[in-house]
Amino acid sequence: MTSQSRPIVEVAVGILIKEQSLVLMGKRPSGKPYAGYWEFPGGKLESNESITTALERELHEELGIRIALDENHCHEIMMLEHDYPHAYVRLHVCLVDRWEGEPVGQENQVLSWQNIFNPELTITPLLPAAWPMIKKVRSYLRGR
Repeated sequence: MTSQSRPIVEVAVGILIKEQSLVLMGKRPSGKPYAGYWEFPGGKLESNESITTALERELHEELGIRIALDENHCHEIMMLEHDYPHAYVRLHVCLVDRWEGEPVGQENQVLSWQNIFNPELTITPLLPAAWPMIKKVRSYLRGR
């Protein structure tokens, strides 16, 4: 099935990074599609909402943090589309390296800081669309 036969769900994804290599991932809670899978935090854009505004709202709702919205600390590094059985998504992936507060799972999700440069992460399974994001972040950070 292609995007032409299904609506595209626009999603803002935040890759929070600290200490040059640690990224935050959350485990999808029960009751959601792909429950038990690990993902980067984020969520759907509401109508007429920008990517950064949606990301700011979603990260506050999911993690209880406030992100810095300036381009130096929150910027899109890639966009990818993925066809899941429950939705065709367009993921706007943003690197975030400054925020206020300590991330805490506000929706009963377990959180884990992972070293992005570890060949094998210590959590499984990951959502399929997370792998291209991980590869992009590794490449992006090595090129900094």
